[in-house]
Amino acid sequence: MSQTSRSVRVALVGCGRISKNHFDAIANNDVNATLVAVCDIDFKKADTFARMYKVSAYNDYDAMLQRDDIDAIAICTPSGMHAEMGCKAARSGKHVICEKPLALNTKDASLLIEQCAEKKVQLHVVHQNRFNTTIQYLKRALDNGRFGNLYAIQSNVLWSRPQSYYDQDGGWRSTWKMDGGAFMNQAIHYVDSLLYLGGPVKRVAAIAKTIARKIDVPDSGVVSIEFMNGTLGSMHVSMLAYPKNIEGSVTVLGELGTVKIGGVAINKIESWQFSSTNDDDKLVLEQSYETASVYGFGHTGYYATVLNSIQKGLPPVIDGMTGYRAVEMVCAIHQSSQTGMFVNLAKE
Repeated sequence: MSQTSRSVRVALVGCGRISKNHFDAIANNDVNATLVAVCDIDFKKADTFARMYKVSAYNDYDAMLQRDDIDAIAICTPSGMHAEMGCKAARSGKHVICEKPLALNTKDASLLIEQCAEKKVQLHVVHQNRFNTTIQYLKRALDNGRFGNLYAIQSNVLWSRPQSYYDQDGGWRSTWKMDGGAFMNQAIHYVDSLLYLGGPVKRVAAIAKTIARKIDVPDSGVVSIEFMNGTLGSMHVSMLAYPKNIEGSVTVLGELGTVKIGGVAINKIESWQFSSTNDDDKLVLEQSYETASVYGFGHTGYYATVLNSIQKGLPPVIDGMTGYRAVEMVCAIHQSSQTGMFVNLAKE
């Protein structure tokens, strides 16, 4: 992979809800990143941010891609557009920073991975929760064997998404074509967390339903999981919490330890118990933090790894296959719900 010592020049497409986290992360990494252009189909949105950051505004993605002073494209558009826009960026020789999900199905995810490999550009997928300090401490405890035999990993995503949320911006969040439902849009970060902490999944059984919202996609669901290592897992996902988000959590049970990270976005250590002690135990309670945002504060740390990979020609920390596995699991959840059967993801 090629290297560069200069600042990475980033252009962003899609000036919706998540774009502010990207703008802030780029600004927080200003030694290594420079925003050079923004694009949105609504030119007024693009122009607002362009004026704020003193960069060029576009409402034509193809026109922006023709610039030769762009190193990477941050894709923050509706989910159903990620794969196509990522492929276009790759074909124009730009590295791809793709918001979750990588795509809405495994075929499109594979195509984007292949296109980036063919054009020799990097593909980074935004799963920023891996950079939450709370998750980092939990991951280190797992890697150091502090849990002994691992018994179970469980996640709750109990958030509030009123009908007005689905109706805004033309209603794309209510569709299979552009959104994919509660597991693909909101809970995919927690799917990724389970994969990050528990490893490859063997099979899933799920019920995903549209219970209350007037939308085509699920607003709720439950999943039973068996990991390849024999650990059991489960998820409870609902966008129907009243009147606000109440929980985004991960709990790990093991022979020698129990940890629960809760809050609205895995931001609070609620239980940290092990049969033996180490230095992390003195520090871990300080890692909890307050946030009203379900996005958390991981984007700045995430971007630091992206920029380091591009500048030094190193493989992405969260690459296309990482994003693919999360999409694959959500697709298996939907398939299981539709068929009423277990769906296998991996062979022993």
